[in-house]
Amino acid sequence: MVTGSTTTESLQCVRCGQDQNLWQLSPRCTACGGLLAVSRDLSEYDATMLRGAWAARRGSLAPHDRSGVWRFRELIAPLDLDEMTARGEGNTGLYPTEELARWAGVASLHLKHEGENPTGSFKDRGMTAGVSVARKLGARTVACASTGNTSASLASYAALAGLGCLVLVPAGEHTSAAKLSQALAYGARTLAIRGDFDRALVLLQALAPELDLYVLNSVNPWRLEGQKSIMFETLEALGWEAPDWIVLPGGNLGNTSAFTKALLEMRELGLIARLPRIAVVQAAGASPFAASYAGGWAPLQPVRADTMATAIRIGDPVNHPKASAGVRALDGVVTTVTDPEIMDAKALVDRAGIGCEPASAASIAGLRRLCKEGVIGAEERVVAVITGHLLKDPDASSRYHASAAEHANPPTEVDADERSIRAVVRGL
Repeated sequence: MVTGSTTTESLQCVRCGQDQNLWQLSPRCTACGGLLAVSRDLSEYDATMLRGAWAARRGSLAPHDRSGVWRFRELIAPLDLDEMTARGEGNTGLYPTEELARWAGVASLHLKHEGENPTGSFKDRGMTAGVSVARKLGARTVACASTGNTSASLASYAALAGLGCLVLVPAGEHTSAAKLSQALAYGARTLAIRGDFDRALVLLQALAPELDLYVLNSVNPWRLEGQKSIMFETLEALGWEAPDWIVLPGGNLGNTSAFTKALLEMRELGLIARLPRIAVVQAAGASPFAASYAGGWAPLQPVRADTMATAIRIGDPVNHPKASAGVRALDGVVTTVTDPEIMDAKALVDRAGIGCEPASAASIAGLRRLCKEGVIGAEERVVAVITGHLLKDPDASSRYHASAAEHANPPTEVDADERSIRAVVRGL
C-alpha cells in the first residue's frame, strides 16, 4: 500500500477543511465524513509551458500521451506513466451546430460529444483516473453504484487493470439494458438491487470498509480530477478563449463539480482570460439541486427521482456541496426541463447526425428554456456537453419515433415491389 507522497497535491475536506492523506483508501474525510477535493499548488506551473506540453503530446504514440485525460496529467493526478490505465479516452469531438443554435436561440452553439469515449460516456475520463489511483493504492476490488454508465465504464477499466469489480444497479426498467449489458460483458459482478440509485450508493458506502472495496462513484475525488479534462480539452479546442456559457445535465453533479474546478484552475493559471458562466439542467422529476438553487441555495432536500432520462435519475446528488460552491463561483444558474422537452431536443441532436442518450439532451432543452427566459442572450456563445452515446438507450429512441411527437420519424412499411418503393421515394 502507498502511504505518502512527495508531490504538491493534497486531499482536503470541503466540509471541515482538514488535510487528509493523499493516498488513502477512503474517498471521504476520515474526521467528519465530508467530501474530499484534490488541492494543488498551481504556482509551480506556467501557462505557456502547459499549453506547449499538452499540444506536443498529441503527436505522440504513447498511450498516456494519446489519452485525452493523461495528456493533461499535470492537473489530473501525480502518477508515474506506468501507473496510468488508459484506453484512448477523451479526444472527443466539438461540433458547431448552426441549426440547433437557431432552434435553441443563440448565435453560436458547439456540442462537446462525450459519447465518443470508449464505453460511450464521459465516465471513462473519471475512471481512467480513479482506477489508476486504485492500482497505486493496491486496491483489489473497485466498486460503484450506477444507473448504467458508471458501471459500464468501471467494468471496462477494472478489466484492463486486472482488478475485481462490483457494481450495484437498480433492478428492472430503471437501468437501460444496453448499459447493463456492458457491465456484464466486461466481467463485473453485478447486483441488481430492489431499490433506486440513491439507495444503492448508500449501501455501497456503508459496506465498502467491511468488504475492502474502493468506491469509484463521483464521491471519489480522483474521479472528478479525470473529468476536469473535458474542460481542458474544450477550451484548448477553442483556442483558450472561453465561451459565454457552459451548459450541462445535472445528475449526481460530478461534472458540475469537476467543470467548475477546472475552469477556476485555468483562470488562476492564466490559461484563460475570463470565466464562462455555467448552466446546470436537471430533469423536472429529479431536480433537488434546482429546487435548492430556486430557494436561494436552501439546504438540499432529497427526492424520489422519476424521469425517463436514466443517467440523471438521481434524487440525492452526493456532490451538491461542491457543485453549489462551483455554480456560485461562476455566477451560474440551475434549471429544469420535462421529459417531453428532453426527447424533443434529443430528436434534433440525433437528426443533426450527432446523436445522444436522453440525459445528454437535457443540456439542449435547458439551453432553449434559458434563452426563452432571457437568461442566455441571443448573441452569446455556448458549449453544451453531450454526456452519452445514442446507443446507450436505443429503446428511448424507438419509443419516441413510434409516437406522435413533433419530431418523430417513424418507419414506413411498404410492399416488397418496385412500384411501392418508387411511390414513397418520389414523394420525399
